[in-house]
Amino acid sequence: MTPSTPAPAPLVDLHQARDVASRAAEAAGELLRARMTGPFEVRIKDSEHSEVDVVTDLDLACEAVILERLGAAFPGHRVISEEAGVVGAPDGTFTWLVDPLDGTNNVAIGMPVCAVGLALCAGPMPVLGVVHEPVSGRTWTAVQGEGARGPDGAALRLPARPRPGRAERPVLAWVQGHGVPRDDATAAGLKGMLDFHGGRLLQLWAPLVAWAMLARGDIDGIVGYRTELIDLPAGALLAQEAGAELRALGGGPYAAGIDLPDAARSFVAARPDLLGRLLETTGGASAARPAVTR
Repeated sequence: MTPSTPAPAPLVDLHQARDVASRAAEAAGELLRARMTGPFEVRIKDSEHSEVDVVTDLDLACEAVILERLGAAFPGHRVISEEAGVVGAPDGTFTWLVDPLDGTNNVAIGMPVCAVGLALCAGPMPVLGVVHEPVSGRTWTAVQGEGARGPDGAALRLPARPRPGRAERPVLAWVQGHGVPRDDATAAGLKGMLDFHGGRLLQLWAPLVAWAMLARGDIDGIVGYRTELIDLPAGALLAQEAGAELRALGGGPYAAGIDLPDAARSFVAARPDLLGRLLETTGGASAARPAVTR
């Protein structure tokens, strides 16, 4: 797959933008911490994937907090938000992606595994990523070419070596889009191979949580299949700036831009020393395309 067009030179102060985005994400996180134990309204989204895609009034409240802050600080920027859709300048050079509550399905069943994510893209490519974890109150950020930072502002880098016992049995996360059907043969084959060859395969239903875990070195890799757009650029930039590598499933270059079609949002992200072996696994699974038994 051909990578997305490189981002143009930013015309905004990315450090200021990082501060604004971090404060917006943290304000949303504070709201979530106060209200996620309920009661709150849960409803099925009006979409073709309604059996798995839900929204709560927490999503909408957090989104309102973030959109107000972004609109005040960057009135000329376009915003694509999970629930509100496209807001602001329709043809702006800069686009914010906002996931006000990544992990809605988890929160809806009382499992507090979730994150708030924002990405700023120059053209199609992310130049800033912010991931906030409401439960712990921690925030991770990344600026293109300047590395990733943890909650204390210190540089965030993947450990030089895998954690004990994980060189041969890595801990991996699986991410797939809401539109992937239950009988998708490629998805079934990939998950089966990863579960067999890895030490543990996490299915968190909160991709930004997985990206932050990879950036910290808590997990060793992520495999994504036809993933959603809204949380991909922020998470991918965070992990890459922390030292992870990202490739298409077939091993070619991969750029997590907002211009990728649904079918192209499949990837492998991992520690550099694991990437080759993980690509062998995913390549073999994709080629096999096993049948799925209902």
